[in-house]
Amino acid sequence: MHTSDWQPVLLLLGITLVSVALLFGAAAAVRVTREPLQAVAPFSGGLGPTEHPFSRFHVRWYPVTLVFLAFDMEMLFMYPWTLVVGEVGVTAVVEMFLFLGILMAAVAYAWREGAFRWS
Repeated sequence: MHTSDWQPVLLLLGITLVSVALLFGAAAAVRVTREPLQAVAPFSGGLGPTEHPFSRFHVRWYPVTLVFLAFDMEMLFMYPWTLVVGEVGVTAVVEMFLFLGILMAAVAYAWREGAFRWS
């Protein structure tokens, strides 16, 4: 290869490096300096924090989260189903009701086991 074959590549590399340097310089020129994060208390309705930010959640939230994720996955499957149910027909309706039945059985089980009880 001749050196003239590499001239456009080197020119583009030079333009890129200069552009990146200019962007970093512009960002440094307009940045706002703030207090360190340790000095700033998190905002919580004007009240001071009552527990450490990295404290653990109570165990009662985990079943509720799992049930929420189950219903979230239901919506993830139901949206594409609504687009093809007209083409597929009765089979798609039966499959969706089977899916919803399994989901409702899981919710009934969680309810029976006390996943929604707060005491």
